[in-house]
Amino acid sequence: MQGGTGLLLVLLLAIVLIVVLIVKVRVHAFLALMAACFVVGIGSGMPLTSIAASFENGVGGTLGFLAAIIGLGSILGKMLEESGGAERIAKTLLQTLGKDRASWAMMLVGFIAGIPVFFEVGFVLLIPLIYVVAKETRLNMLYLGVPLAISLMVVHCMLPPHPAAMAITGMLGADVGKVIMYGLIVGLPTAIIAGPVWINLVCKREAPSTQQAFLEERCDSSERKDLPGFGITLFTILLPLLLMVGKTVATMGLTQGTTSYEVVAFLGNPLPALAIAVMFAYWSLGLRRGLKMADLLVLTDKCFPPLASILLIIGAGGAFNGILIDSGVGKVLAGTLAQLDMNPIVLAWLIAGLMHFAVGSATVAMISAAGMVLPMLGDNSGYSREIIVIAIGAGAIGWTHVTDSAFWVVKEYLGVSLSDALKKFTGGTVLASVVALGLTLLLSRVI
Repeated sequence: MQGGTGLLLVLLLAIVLIVVLIVKVRVHAFLALMAACFVVGIGSGMPLTSIAASFENGVGGTLGFLAAIIGLGSILGKMLEESGGAERIAKTLLQTLGKDRASWAMMLVGFIAGIPVFFEVGFVLLIPLIYVVAKETRLNMLYLGVPLAISLMVVHCMLPPHPAAMAITGMLGADVGKVIMYGLIVGLPTAIIAGPVWINLVCKREAPSTQQAFLEERCDSSERKDLPGFGITLFTILLPLLLMVGKTVATMGLTQGTTSYEVVAFLGNPLPALAIAVMFAYWSLGLRRGLKMADLLVLTDKCFPPLASILLIIGAGGAFNGILIDSGVGKVLAGTLAQLDMNPIVLAWLIAGLMHFAVGSATVAMISAAGMVLPMLGDNSGYSREIIVIAIGAGAIGWTHVTDSAFWVVKEYLGVSLSDALKKFTGGTVLASVVALGLTLLLSRVI
């Protein structure tokens, strides 16, 4: 199909195909994205051999950068989980802030502990603590669980080294250290407003009458006694971020080509930074607490099987981006979007939000949005690519509803009705998305 209008119709057909295959036919996102690649390639008139080559290059170019980083991040998350580090952070913050500020404590727990772990892992990992606190204080579990879930979602969408955030950082050619800094600047206020502030407005603190029976069935009163220290756990989690942000800050004052510049640039590269963090975690959360190397090998082996799905989705997303560029659809799309006279930050946010609403996957939404926005950035060099990454993440936070597995994890573990989950949790994600957009726009004016 030739011509600008025809190419845009091909792209629209591909997007509709992704939504239908994932939501209605229940096809895995990797296969849905793969089918969309072929639709765009064939529909735009690409030679069949070029379609295959473009797909291969897109997958390889994306995963060549990300596969090792995602693997190392998974090991770091597993060490935090198995050592009890997340529980230590949660208990320390609860003791420090007090039960009266439990919603604030759970928001901070999610924001810190969520850095190295996926959303679902972090929520399931910390839900026993919510049960214990809710049982002891008779606080509504929504009052505790929604701030935790919102902060986990914010970190999941906006902060590398999370896979989708890391993937679009690479796709858009953004500086990972700046993305982390901007993600923290935007993400923490967003988690506060859409977490404890929001839940205090829409939810009663007191537990409903049905909650006690729910907790009696699920609450385990036994406590782990051998938790790691708070300080060393926090340092272990933040170490890769400190190295990556440190590189961005330090290289501003160093001369390129000098030994000091090369050393700092190397240590702050995501791959060495995460490798150093994993080695430190092996010691701080493992060896110093009595584990043997054989135990660490077992833990490491547990990390990799769950990564297959996320790697395939990100790889197919990279291929979709490559097909858009090689087919010429991206160039036509860039020209069309430029004619809309819409702020690229708002546009990136809107595309990611609509895709998340439709397909129910923040990862797919972010990868797809990056592929559609990327061709336009060449004509808008005045816009920071790091800010566009944050805008895409902000859009993907919103509309976490019935099409998203994260929604059902929150609903079922908190034991609430569908309407309550939609009002409190989904409503919170929409608020978080809007707040994050506003903060991103403000940030773009001062950098």
